[in-house]
Amino acid sequence: MRPNHSGIGASRNRAIAGLLTCAALIVPVSLRADEAQPLRLCADPTNLPFSSDSPSQPGFYVEIGQALAQALGRPIAFDWYKSYFGKRTLRVTLLGKQCDAMIGLPRSEDFMGPAVIFSNAFAKQGYALVAAKGQALDGIDGLKGKRVAVQFASTPQNLLASRDDIQKVTVLSPEQGMQALDQGKADVAFIWGPVAGWLNKTSYGDRYQIQLTEGEGLSWDAAIGFAKTSTELRDRVDAVLPQLQGTIGALAVKYGLPTGQPARFGATRAMPAGTTTGTGPGATQTANVVATETKGDAAAPAAEAVGSGKEIFNGTCAHCHGPDAIQSERKIDLRLLRHRYGDEMREKFWTTVHEGRPTKGMPAWKEVFTDEQFDHIFSFLVTVQSESND
Repeated sequence: MRPNHSGIGASRNRAIAGLLTCAALIVPVSLRADEAQPLRLCADPTNLPFSSDSPSQPGFYVEIGQALAQALGRPIAFDWYKSYFGKRTLRVTLLGKQCDAMIGLPRSEDFMGPAVIFSNAFAKQGYALVAAKGQALDGIDGLKGKRVAVQFASTPQNLLASRDDIQKVTVLSPEQGMQALDQGKADVAFIWGPVAGWLNKTSYGDRYQIQLTEGEGLSWDAAIGFAKTSTELRDRVDAVLPQLQGTIGALAVKYGLPTGQPARFGATRAMPAGTTTGTGPGATQTANVVATETKGDAAAPAAEAVGSGKEIFNGTCAHCHGPDAIQSERKIDLRLLRHRYGDEMREKFWTTVHEGRPTKGMPAWKEVFTDEQFDHIFSFLVTVQSESND
């Protein structure tokens, strides 16, 4: 299916080095485009800095894909699919054989294994500390006495929750974290690094320093994911990845991704399965890296429905309604559905998820999920209802 590339010489390496200045894919003269199957990549069309269907700003992962296809001697094609559908995205695209690979998945057997296999790591992604240039921030002790913007229900918020000597400024997104910093409401922002770097570069004139962090739940190795049957393609990708490291490094700088030595943090409390970590709907390509497949013995049908509903909810709904439906903003707190609607709770749920509430930012999901999946989501929501009106 893919031509042997072992005979391609130094001219190919020069072509790869020049990829950043060339927007179009260059197919080697020894291979006509109609003689090679395209390398099909899954990608989100609106998830910068990682991916975009805009030719002028394709994104970090898209440009890595272009360089990878160049090195493999294959044309390239993209299967665009919104990544905020969580694991459903991979099941529909990658495991549904609509594409050959997805760039930017966590290199972890706990992530949809063994259905998905991974290349060697090509980068590290995670949360970062953002502050005015010149500040020395070295781990959690460097945050003492400071006002720190943390995203609601994120690993940084969990990490700092027990520290009374650090003032927490809760925000709902990396964008709000950067705004709090810029408006003087916070001294440091402890937020999703790639988005912080991208915003710093595109909106804030590169005036902040951004330091990647590492520790449990704070960072992970990014890799390329394949269906478990694609071991040959995975091995060939691993063979060419080393020669792309210079290109990948240059692309990280281009898109403002944090680089350099990370700050080390101690143990953190585990995030709920499926917790989002990025900018909202477009961030799940990295947001779901902390999610794990449900494991254990077979459960009763009701428990299976609840588990399935929880997974769908955390993969799709959590960016607005909070992981595990934990949400401090009452008007979108789904734990109060029974309190609000009583016996009409199911009817209100059904109407809302099917038809949406466009004027309030709630899309219609009837073309996305089946009625059985809606039933599972509702079964999960029943388990988290609270009668409190506090």
